[in-house]
Amino acid sequence: MASMDFDLSPKSAQKLFEGEGGSYYSWSSSGSPMLGEQKVGAGKLVLPPRGFALPHYADSSKIGYVLQGSDGIVGMVLPNSSEEVVLRLKKGDVIPVPLGALSWWYNNGDHSEEVAIVFLGETSKSFIPGEFTYFFLSGGQGIMGGFSPEFISRAYKMNGKEASKLAKSQTGILLIKLEPGVSMPRPNSKTTEKMVYNIDAAPADVEVNDGGVFKTLTSARFPFLEEAGLSVNHVRLEANAMHSPSYTADGTFQAFYVVRGAGRVQVVGIGGKRALDTRIQAGQLLVVPRFFVVAQIADSEGMEFVSILPTTSPAIEEFVSKKSVWNALSPIVSQVALSVTPEFEVFFKSNMQKTTTIIPPTN
Repeated sequence: MASMDFDLSPKSAQKLFEGEGGSYYSWSSSGSPMLGEQKVGAGKLVLPPRGFALPHYADSSKIGYVLQGSDGIVGMVLPNSSEEVVLRLKKGDVIPVPLGALSWWYNNGDHSEEVAIVFLGETSKSFIPGEFTYFFLSGGQGIMGGFSPEFISRAYKMNGKEASKLAKSQTGILLIKLEPGVSMPRPNSKTTEKMVYNIDAAPADVEVNDGGVFKTLTSARFPFLEEAGLSVNHVRLEANAMHSPSYTADGTFQAFYVVRGAGRVQVVGIGGKRALDTRIQAGQLLVVPRFFVVAQIADSEGMEFVSILPTTSPAIEEFVSKKSVWNALSPIVSQVALSVTPEFEVFFKSNMQKTTTIIPPTN
């Protein structure tokens, strides 16, 4: 990118659909050009009890992170498979959705709790860079209704009336609400353990008193993540704590979704120019271009966010902590580069030995 003249500001989703069966929110590349530039997509699904997302597949690989709910169910048919797997979902779960996988989603709860899932993915093969395009099997925008009665009749060996019934009976669009008493397939607990990972309950990679928690999830820890070609980070910052500056060294973007709380974010890019300095809050999405350096500081209420990188083996370089790129440099190189005395260089690096990627507030 030769120019710094683009908009990195965090964006909130726009409601794309709402009905009795739930709602779907989307971030569009027209409203957020950086989505198209970096080929990242995002959406949010909210299902009330008995809300059902009709079976569909999409043109992008993605992960779902369950923001809310304990009675979610997803059914999935993976590419080159003729078997449906049924999985249970609850708050904190990460569920990969590979490119082209067929899936349906359901809130199996019988009380008022919604199931909310945010989807983050890469859109390098999508029809519209920066957006997910869904193909529904049935319903008002379904593939079945798109074929003529003649084709449906020939394909499924039925008469015209039967073909019309097959293709046109379901008039709902995207999301519908099932009648009470409908019994959906039961989740398989063993399969759920292999295909769903609760990152909220996972052990921390970094944990700092009064600072917060950093977790990273790759295919090494969760093999099914390989199918989506993504990795996931989960960060929880305590009040006024900092997620220290870092960048991706492998040419990949980072997409952050704020789950809870608020804070301040700065991004520095080409020419050492501060490309972003703003407040970010729950429900907003931030896309950081490849090689740009990003850091966040939580407000007094703290902040929690999940992020994805479009690789199964991310290369993230830190500017602070024992793993800092500065610590890797020879002392004389650091002195010359920063134009400081040997004593100040020692002071500078000794401070980093005491910190991690999570930095608690100063007293």
